[in-house]
Amino acid sequence: MCQCACLRPAAGQPTAVAPLSREDEPRPTDGGGGGAPGSSDAKPIKEERGQYTYPSGATYSGHWIGKYREGKGTQVWLDGARYEGEWLADRVHGAGKFTHVGGNVYEGEWENDKPHGHGAFVQADGTKYEGQWLSDKQHGHGIEEWPNATRYIGQYRLGSKHGNGKFMFVDGSFYEGEFLDNDIHGQGVYVWGEDRKYEGQCVKGKMHGQGVFTWADGRYYIGDYVADKYEGSGTFRWPDGATYEGTWFGGKQHGLGQYTSTRGSTKKGEWNDGQRIMWIDDRS
Repeated sequence: MCQCACLRPAAGQPTAVAPLSREDEPRPTDGGGGGAPGSSDAKPIKEERGQYTYPSGATYSGHWIGKYREGKGTQVWLDGARYEGEWLADRVHGAGKFTHVGGNVYEGEWENDKPHGHGAFVQADGTKYEGQWLSDKQHGHGIEEWPNATRYIGQYRLGSKHGNGKFMFVDGSFYEGEFLDNDIHGQGVYVWGEDRKYEGQCVKGKMHGQGVFTWADGRYYIGDYVADKYEGSGTFRWPDGATYEGTWFGGKQHGLGQYTSTRGSTKKGEWNDGQRIMWIDDRS
């Protein structure tokens, strides 16, 4: 009888961006900018210089202040990775675009060598996240899309779906409600096409707690769930109007309950594993 289904999204997370390793190598000499050595009134001067090649083979072209990359510039690593954008005090900081060797691209805001602020991360397979970042992790509001048209819009916390959001599946079904650490968790609504709907509590991707499940043909269940199954107290109504109200276990009537027929007559009875054992009125 139970028409339950697991609620966990089947889509994965984008890989972390974290593209920039520090170049812990000797940097270019001052090159003449920055004022006279030892003068108290020396002021740094931003200047554009030609390409500089690090011992590792990485190259940088763009603006400098003294020995440090600052302003706009482009760095290309020996393996082909590339960053184009703004620098501050020798670190990636501001607006910029980083292209990974495998084709993944992050474009947006940076702080201290990490994606921070608003930005878009597009993987080579077409998976995309656009939204807020905090120190290289999705954090705040964002939109995530997968090549198969699965989509999530909502809140993130430190790289995981967390808070309120809406997850839309490729078959047209969707869940809208609370998330916790990438799981559907809390109060929400899950809709399967046009014929089934669950509204209630979920725990780690499963219906768990109080909930209401309705079908297009008039059936409904109102009551307790445990791990996607009716369990505890609940009421089930059939399309013809007959109802069962009582206890459930493992998705089936189990224990004492009351059956109401389509004509409105009621009988109390006892059920075991979905089968009626006896009517209470039959007891001698």
